[in-house]
Amino acid sequence: MDDSGSYQSSVPGGTVPQPPPSSLTPMMAPAPTVPTTYTGLSGNELYCLNLIGFQPGNLVVGNSVYAIGFIGSFMSGIRTTIGGEIKQYTNMISEGRRLSIQRLKQELTQAGGYGATGVTSELIFHPGHIEFLSVGSAIYRQDKQPGYAITTSSDGQEFYCQVDAGYVPISFVFGNVAYSIGIGRNIVGQIRELVKGEIKQFSDIFNITRNTALQRITDDARQVGANCVTGIRTTIIPLATRGVQEMVMVGTAASNQQLTQIAESVGGVLTSDLTEQEMWNITKIGYVPLKLILGTSVYSLGVIGGIRATIRGYLKGEISTLTQLIYGAREESLKKIQQQAQAIGADDVLGIKTYIYQLGGDVIEFLAIGTAVKRVNGITAHSEQLPPQAIIQDKDTFVNTADLVFGTNLNQQLYNTKNNTPDPNNNTNTTTDQRHII
Repeated sequence: MDDSGSYQSSVPGGTVPQPPPSSLTPMMAPAPTVPTTYTGLSGNELYCLNLIGFQPGNLVVGNSVYAIGFIGSFMSGIRTTIGGEIKQYTNMISEGRRLSIQRLKQELTQAGGYGATGVTSELIFHPGHIEFLSVGSAIYRQDKQPGYAITTSSDGQEFYCQVDAGYVPISFVFGNVAYSIGIGRNIVGQIRELVKGEIKQFSDIFNITRNTALQRITDDARQVGANCVTGIRTTIIPLATRGVQEMVMVGTAASNQQLTQIAESVGGVLTSDLTEQEMWNITKIGYVPLKLILGTSVYSLGVIGGIRATIRGYLKGEISTLTQLIYGAREESLKKIQQQAQAIGADDVLGIKTYIYQLGGDVIEFLAIGTAVKRVNGITAHSEQLPPQAIIQDKDTFVNTADLVFGTNLNQQLYNTKNNTPDPNNNTNTTTDQRHII
């Protein structure tokens, strides 16, 4: 460590700063000497961490268990409306997640670890109970310098990319919102009075709901002294049979002192759902993320608009009315993305993805999500190129075909990245691409 509080990384290009001391308490205990290490790190992760001066520690775990009956007690007060937040659910789930992460940090502190990589936040349903589980792999500084008990959702490969791109990890953060997608009789009655097209009042509700999760992960990062959240993964999880879902975003709060002024232009915290490898790539060519942006539109397919009658008249061929309607719905969501990007002065929006959700009663939500970025002079990564070990995807060596999955792992890939088809090794009934669980 030098006089400025930085430690010399073996990555070509310079030093990497410590996390801001104002947000974390140093731990002076040196890495313990143990005969055997039990870690979740893969060989590729171990290689990448070794390049920047870290060695593996044991797995660290935190959990919290709630009775499902406690969750069910909220149901009596839920009205079957659409899109609105159910704060009792949000608060209960948030508390369970925070308790599990807090206990993981306590275990990490007791072990004297510098930090924990690959931290997860899982929901596991046991008979009569729901468990909030957090698991990570402890790491230690090879130079035995004191650690700060950082936590990151990034695995060892992503951690390398973060550090080399100038984003110093501080803490695992999340933001969530529980909401109802059920449609009551009064709402169905309103929809029947419509011909077809966007239901703007519902679009507004869903835009607020979706962006609430983003605002909360941003607030989480601000509280630990971070000015950016990278590697955000978004998951939508069904919570109850009456149309209640949770939208949760997890990511890594980080500090990049070069970007303080830019962060202030978007409220103090930059946000991105690009992978850490992508973050390194855009940093190398002079781009920084500004904000993860979402656009959602709720459309009625036309309960009395003659569409159903028209469909019955077709034996085959294109249904042009529906084609035009659904095309227009996607365009409306993308237009909202464009408007948000222009409002914050973005040069581009990267990684745009679109999703469709059935809300019932011939009502569909169209969601578009991406990361707005801006070119900034003087921004680059430390190394000339990433080592192959930082981008190689680890292969599964355990294949589970039994229906034994009770939980949702927010860091788990549910789709085959090569062809965007469901992963046969995962039987969770959600859809995603290679970066998101939705």
